[in-house]
Amino acid sequence: MNKYLYNPPGLIKKVFHEWNWNTVNNKILFTFDDGPIPETTPVILNTLDKNKIKAVFFCVGNNIDKNTGLAKEILSCGHEIGNHTYNHKVIAGLNRTDAVNEINSFINIAKDKLDYSPWHFRPPHGRFNFRTKNILKELDQSAVLWSLLTYDYKNDLNIVKLAVAKYLKRNSIIVLHDSLKSKDIILNSIEIILEQASKKGFETGEPTGCLK
Repeated sequence: MNKYLYNPPGLIKKVFHEWNWNTVNNKILFTFDDGPIPETTPVILNTLDKNKIKAVFFCVGNNIDKNTGLAKEILSCGHEIGNHTYNHKVIAGLNRTDAVNEINSFINIAKDKLDYSPWHFRPPHGRFNFRTKNILKELDQSAVLWSLLTYDYKNDLNIVKLAVAKYLKRNSIIVLHDSLKSKDIILNSIEIILEQASKKGFETGEPTGCLK
């Protein structure tokens, strides 16, 4: 079992040291990628509310456009919305102009539809390069990666259980998915993380305290 599939190597974290890889306050942080969508976002929000958890939702711009009411609900519940590009394209595979456009288009729709200025960014599929780093600096976006990738999008709860049991740390930034791929297991995945955190004495944190 290669731990770097779940938690990126220290060398990468060192090279991109300005980015958020772990929380800064030794509390675990929940993050959810790819939403909002009606099939999963409401049930995630309900579960987070019941457990008094605040999270970052790394939304896709065209999903905000299609599901503006859900995006507003994320904010009204006290969560943060992060930039996951407008079309969920691999930033590292785009030329500079298109990469900037993907990030800026998200910023613009968040402002237009939500009156909200996103600050944190996560590259789709976790793919990035040095140009990504330079673009984010120019656009005043702070990158948030992770220290626990749960692979919930594989729709196999046993994979999530294994990942959480072996690699959940007290300063983990956890990636889950607000998408159809994880729909059938997302609530159980959240519960598994909370159970493991409780067993190990870890606390959950809020975005403002957990991130640089």
